[in-house]
Amino acid sequence: MVWLPNQQIGRVKRTRIWAGAFLCLLFFMLATPKFPSSRESHLFADLRNFFGVPNTLNVLSNFPFLIAGVMGFVLTLQGIFFNISFRGEVWGWALFYAGITGVAFGSAYYHLKPDDDRVMWDTLPMMIAYASLFSSLLAERVDAKIGLSCLIALVSVSFLSMIYARTFNDFRLCMTFQLIPTIAIPVVTFLFPPKYTHSRCWLYATGFYLLAKFEAAADRKIYSKTHYIISGHSLEHLCSAIVPVLLSVMLMYRDTKFQRYVIFLCHV
Repeated sequence: MVWLPNQQIGRVKRTRIWAGAFLCLLFFMLATPKFPSSRESHLFADLRNFFGVPNTLNVLSNFPFLIAGVMGFVLTLQGIFFNISFRGEVWGWALFYAGITGVAFGSAYYHLKPDDDRVMWDTLPMMIAYASLFSSLLAERVDAKIGLSCLIALVSVSFLSMIYARTFNDFRLCMTFQLIPTIAIPVVTFLFPPKYTHSRCWLYATGFYLLAKFEAAADRKIYSKTHYIISGHSLEHLCSAIVPVLLSVMLMYRDTKFQRYVIFLCHV
């Protein structure tokens, strides 16, 4: 008799959360100006051509995404090396690494000839990856069912945001969607206790993601400061690729805190 009211309360809370998120999104769309794509947004500092590959370093610097994404995806599905407890977590992490793999191909394809038609192949896989990552965090810290429902909802929002951007030439939703993890992940990390050890890797990964965004914004300045050896955008790719590597190390070495506590009591 107690379980049914608790389940209903949980549904009411989830409904309020989604309603609040929708109202915040509606307010953001009404309060902020349109952010259209422009020709300048596709002009990067490093335009060098090596071995017949246009924008060579911006293309090749996506290779670490491929390695980290494929290895993480395989290890997630194997279920041996990564400590993942629930099926909802498996779906979230598998889709995260699939998105990282998609970033490798999509970003390389975009940087071969940057324009409005190709930018979606660079942006969409990244949005899917970080939507899946945040859903995995919710499954770990809050509830597995909430994480799975957020995974479906956020991935759907990723596609809808890209459709909106392509239809109305307004990238506000896409830009916001990529910045949300930098705020939401630390907030969830501090509000909800960790189920696993090595939880600081979440904050380390967020730090590298923020650093990557700074490097992208300082593309030309970094290119000149390094005496035209490497640009900020290429460094952004390399720095962003550290995020899945850090999280893979976390998944390999983390342990369930409850299990560790039980083992301690058995020894006592």
